[in-house]
Amino acid sequence: MRLFTATLATETNSFAPIPTARASFEEAFYAPPGTHPAAPNLCSAPLVVARRRAQAEGWTLIEGSCAWAEPAGTCTRQAYEGLRDEILGQLEAALPLDGVLLGLHGAMVAEGYEDCEGDLIARVRALVGPKAIIGVEHDPHCHLTQKRLEHCNLLITFKEFPHTDSVERAEEVVELTLRAIKGEIDPVMSCVDCRTIASFPTTREPMRSFVDRVKALEGRGGVLSISIVHGFPYADVPDVGARILVVADGAKAEGDALAMALARELNELRGRTAPDYLDPDAAIDAALALPLGKPVVITDPSDNPGGGAAGDSTQVLSRLLARGIEHVAFAPLWDPVAVRLCFLAGEGARLPLRLGGKTAPSSGVPLDVEAEVVRLVADATQSFAGGTMALGDAALIRVGGMEIVLISKRTQSLGRDLFTGFGVELEAKRIVALKSTNHFHAAFAPIAQAVLYTDGGGPIPRDVTKVPYTRVQRPIWPLDAVAEPIVVL
Repeated sequence: MRLFTATLATETNSFAPIPTARASFEEAFYAPPGTHPAAPNLCSAPLVVARRRAQAEGWTLIEGSCAWAEPAGTCTRQAYEGLRDEILGQLEAALPLDGVLLGLHGAMVAEGYEDCEGDLIARVRALVGPKAIIGVEHDPHCHLTQKRLEHCNLLITFKEFPHTDSVERAEEVVELTLRAIKGEIDPVMSCVDCRTIASFPTTREPMRSFVDRVKALEGRGGVLSISIVHGFPYADVPDVGARILVVADGAKAEGDALAMALARELNELRGRTAPDYLDPDAAIDAALALPLGKPVVITDPSDNPGGGAAGDSTQVLSRLLARGIEHVAFAPLWDPVAVRLCFLAGEGARLPLRLGGKTAPSSGVPLDVEAEVVRLVADATQSFAGGTMALGDAALIRVGGMEIVLISKRTQSLGRDLFTGFGVELEAKRIVALKSTNHFHAAFAPIAQAVLYTDGGGPIPRDVTKVPYTRVQRPIWPLDAVAEPIVVL
């Protein structure tokens, strides 16, 4: 038995001003054949799981290139076509194949390609032929198009947000693909478009219970897998929005009925799945009103690099500094120039710094501060879901009663080592301020007495009715008051 695996992944915010080029992938994560490390990144888990299974079971795995870029603006045509053709060339050289395993984020948009994953999967199908089994793993913040579903045999998304289960879902993809190759199952897919744009964090109700109910349905009545597709709201493409995908064992009618029922159930939760978003001062007031003890986490999704924002907004930081609040930790702020100046000055130095506010009007104004350089770390990292994410060269500075982590590679707040790796004692802080939508939750919620969400006015508005869509299909909630589910496949 011969299988091929590769990864091509990024999440494209088509409204973001930062372009995504080939260098964006090479700087974030690029592993040519045979060089992928033992630990996966967010989207390359199928390779790591398949490598382990192939070694244990004696079948052949051919590893292709794996590439990931931090979410940003539209990919250049050269970047997408170059990486796509690199993978397709490796695939063609590996023929004949019994199966293909692809780790794809699912929300990649490039110049001339509004459905990069659909294009790639269709080209893979054309090369491997109709009999090979193609299994795909997606991030739930994807655009699940009909083209993808028509050209692969099975597709599974992560269930959790934050995405702590990428490896677990990859194990499902690999297992079902192998079983399909052996003829033990006949996977058929059913997909319903919920006609809904929303945020669905699974760390809070009502989504926690909805996900748990969905998990309980799997493995019963021929149901192989169920994916709750959240969708990625910050791309101007027709397939934006939430969907339900059911993979059943040869039972298309039953899968269709279940997908529609779950889509209607998800739509009943409209308006109740996302947290309340406070303005920055209201969030700070709420944090200060709580008793001293454990820190209060304040997060700003509006400047989340994980959604394509720059991560250099000063809106929340400026209010914390202006109010002179003590015992505050803030991270990260993307500012390679300030980091470089800190490295030139050295640990222990005091110097004037101009922080943030560089990318767009929504980044706010730059802040001029007198800073103490507390700690410098070359090639710093933070942890997430068993892997590491690069911060680049990074500096911890102290400004008044605040400690601020400056980074040179864009990324969001993920693991507590974003602070502890610089010697920051989080338990001693009154406020821990982050830039993330929900991926921070698994690491930071356990140490917090409360988690507060703010909309700092960054480039990712939490109110999607403010997103300037031109390509989205209508009607869709909340842009339209009435929008009913429709069958995709």
